[in-house]
Amino acid sequence: MSKGIIFSVLSSTLFAVLYFYSTLLTPLDGEEIFGWRTLLTLPFLTLFIWTCGRQQLIYTLAQRVRRRPLLFIGALATSALLGIQLWLFMWAPLHGRALHVSLGYFLLPLTMLLTGRIVYQDRLSRLQKLAALCAVCGVANELFQVGSFSWETLVVAFGYPLYFVLRRRLGANNLGGLWFDMTLLLPVGLWFIHAGNLDLTALGEHPLLYLLIPLLGVISACALIFYMVASQILRLSLFGLLGYVEPVLLVLVALLLGESIKPHEWLTYIPIWIAVFLLVAEGAATLYKTRSAR
Repeated sequence: MSKGIIFSVLSSTLFAVLYFYSTLLTPLDGEEIFGWRTLLTLPFLTLFIWTCGRQQLIYTLAQRVRRRPLLFIGALATSALLGIQLWLFMWAPLHGRALHVSLGYFLLPLTMLLTGRIVYQDRLSRLQKLAALCAVCGVANELFQVGSFSWETLVVAFGYPLYFVLRRRLGANNLGGLWFDMTLLLPVGLWFIHAGNLDLTALGEHPLLYLLIPLLGVISACALIFYMVASQILRLSLFGLLGYVEPVLLVLVALLLGESIKPHEWLTYIPIWIAVFLLVAEGAATLYKTRSAR
């Protein structure tokens, strides 16, 4: 479990870096960045899978789809669900919606927790229950103050649980499944790149893009790999609760980008930050016990 916790925190950190990274890619818009991210993530993901000797995951899934063609419809669905999240993640910081998306990631662990309890009958430790209670208090304040959530918030909060449940039902909750998702997104990504405004003239005016665009693929691939590996190792409920690390970092990025937290919103964020602290404390205690046992 300690490995899963480490991978989850690493993925959250890289996603936060990626959140800010999109603002460095001027003059690209959100759709173009999504296209380049899709195009460049796939080669690095493929290299990682082959280097680790896990290509059998791809072969096995391909054979299952060939024997049961209906699985391809499910693969298209998971790819579409992932694509929407990847696009929204790159689009929001460029359009002043970063805090709305980060709130969706605050809600996500609760919806994942609910999904784990209902679908998989997961059980929580006392500290996890306390963390969940703190998070509920923060979310309840937001709902009381604002009265509703934006569409960006709802897409994140409910899109990811559906994505992970569907992947598990398809038996594709592994790097092979992620590889298929990214491969099926490739035509959409290429279309966004083709429809964009990036040409030799724009590259000449912004030569740093020659470095920044390939690095986008490296960061994206590493973040997704750590995220998927963590989702395989951890129980869905714990995996969801650890997801609170990412929105805290995303809020910090949103503040760096000029957005601000309103006075009444502090009652939303402080309980959730307490929940994050409790989860980090439990992760550290688990890691210590594991090492002591060894």
